[in-house]
Amino acid sequence: MDRPPRRPDVERAVTQAPGRRERNRQDKLDRITAAAGELFAEHGVDDVTTQQIAERADIGAGTLFLYAKTKGELLLLVQNAKYDEALAQGRRAAEATDDVLDAVLALVTPIVACNRVQVSNGRTYLREMAFGDPGEPHHARALAISGQTEQSVAGILIDRGGLDDARAATLAHVVSAVVFVSMVSAVDPETTVTSVVESIRAQLEAVLPR
Repeated sequence: MDRPPRRPDVERAVTQAPGRRERNRQDKLDRITAAAGELFAEHGVDDVTTQQIAERADIGAGTLFLYAKTKGELLLLVQNAKYDEALAQGRRAAEATDDVLDAVLALVTPIVACNRVQVSNGRTYLREMAFGDPGEPHHARALAISGQTEQSVAGILIDRGGLDDARAATLAHVVSAVVFVSMVSAVDPETTVTSVVESIRAQLEAVLPR
């Protein structure tokens, strides 16, 4: 027996349902990101509860945990896009100089500035990136940004310093460690971005080719 023809409205519902679900999911994610970002900026990550974030995002606490299981993961969600943009800004700045050290510092300065917008949040971000769950997607994204930063440093060392790939990769890892420790150790909110970058410069002068 022939099947009855499917009604056009049913066809549209079947076709559009996955798109609608995805839009709803993205809408919730956008609300969570905005709510968490606002509250973290206002109070600092340590003084904000997941319930407060859920309430501002106008979702249930259970729904919130579908997108991020902890406040640390929420901070990564909020900050990853900002670090992504800081890296892009640093890459553009590094292109303007041929000096190896100056190019590396130009690359990392926007990252340091991003990290120090709110010092406690910046230190928590680095802690979560270093010790969080690598299987969690926001954590994996943070690690990817860190890895891309190292790759950009290695590219500078190859193009401007004449190093081979292996040596450049090793030194880029050293640079990454220096930048990480310098940001983590600058606990005083009054410490300026310039001071942190100058500390990084002093350390890198000892290891980078000139």
